[in-house]
Amino acid sequence: MAKVAVQFTCSECGTTTGRWLGRCPGCAAFGTLVEELTSRETSTKTRGATGGAAMPLQRLAEVDVAEADRISTGVPELDRVLGGGIVPASLVLVGGEPGVGKSTLLLMALGAISRAGRRAVLVTGEESVAQVKLRAARLGGADSVEILAETELESVCATLERERPDVCVVDSIQTLYSSELGSAPGSVAQVRESAARLLRTAKEHGVAIVLVGHVTKDGAVAGPRVLEHLVDCVLQFEGDRYHSHRILRAAKNRFGSTNELGIFEMTGEGLVGVPDPSALFGHTEAGEVGAAVACALEGTRPLLLEIQSLVAPTDLAMPRRVGTGVDPKRLAMIVAVLSRHAGISLGSADVFVNVAGGVRIDEPGADLAIALAIASAARGAPVVEGIAAFGEVGLTGRLRQAGQSERRLEECGKFGVRTVVVPAGTPPAREGSGKALRLSEADSLRSAIAQGLGPGLSRNPGRAKTLTEIDQSG
Repeated sequence: MAKVAVQFTCSECGTTTGRWLGRCPGCAAFGTLVEELTSRETSTKTRGATGGAAMPLQRLAEVDVAEADRISTGVPELDRVLGGGIVPASLVLVGGEPGVGKSTLLLMALGAISRAGRRAVLVTGEESVAQVKLRAARLGGADSVEILAETELESVCATLERERPDVCVVDSIQTLYSSELGSAPGSVAQVRESAARLLRTAKEHGVAIVLVGHVTKDGAVAGPRVLEHLVDCVLQFEGDRYHSHRILRAAKNRFGSTNELGIFEMTGEGLVGVPDPSALFGHTEAGEVGAAVACALEGTRPLLLEIQSLVAPTDLAMPRRVGTGVDPKRLAMIVAVLSRHAGISLGSADVFVNVAGGVRIDEPGADLAIALAIASAARGAPVVEGIAAFGEVGLTGRLRQAGQSERRLEECGKFGVRTVVVPAGTPPAREGSGKALRLSEADSLRSAIAQGLGPGLSRNPGRAKTLTEIDQSG
């Protein structure tokens, strides 16, 4: 016999209270407590002194490693972000904006898994079986995927326990509901209960489950934060619906790195992986002012990225520092170092920086290229053609070496870069790694700007052209 109880749950952290409060006692957020109806069992079975049954222990030496062999999804970019494939009995959460391609990507993965001889199941709660069939016909190769159109949590778990497929995709977690709870599907209690029940099913029966999650207007996964703590891996699928390229990154991964990046292109036949993103994002036009090429490192993959900058006069009391794809705090630091140690006055100018292609970079190795792009826009002089740069900019104006420089130089040589501006002491590329590169070493940011903007400015690197002179010169 179950009795319904009323409690209030925080939509941010999942903290529950017996009454409504304006401020959550767990995360101190305001207005996040929502009313939930939960079931409370009135009778329990006592199976021990503490109410639980004693379980046998197992030594790590007795664990069979073969049970943890990864399952390849058949999508190389997805396998890269996962760390080599899906781990059996794991729980993966994939989040992204509506229409970005989450269902398409996972249906392609299920099709490849089924063709490899494994059982793949799709639990759909948002679409009918006929709608999924139409998408599968467009993508091709997904005829062997088994499908279940169900939203009741108990039925879904019972089906998985009976069939025990290798991989199951639940699209989406917000559509599942438990009949034991009185709240609506998608509420905090329903999402938390659904994730916990599916987690137990995955661990006990060896089923790898992939959950599709909605996102909020801020881009975070909707629902309580406890959902991200429960799962083994959290993937973020990013992209603009007005562009054809999508980016997949890992926000959490218990079985691999969170620095890997997967890049896809949306086509009429589905999502196609981009094996050489440097050729796509690292292209610049010769003689273009305010553009520089950075060689960044995302996990184990080096990327050539075009950094674009615009420096414009401002009438505001506090100039703006706007960065798209870069950390705004790091951008403000680079602007301050340019003003203090490179002789480029930016105190009365707005500075805008953008990473072409919608890619976001967080590593400090891209600092030097960002500084070159800003200096080019401020002085009205283009960066020398065929130059790329990488290195960390310090607060004293000194350059620090970036990690894995050999891999970065190999990527530069592969795509026709002739000269790379690097911090002093950077080891050269290995012999036979590609086209010969010339390393232009610099120990300070002032010296790097003088080398990157050409010989015309290197004679007087401390001379900063004012914004008025830039406007008069056209």
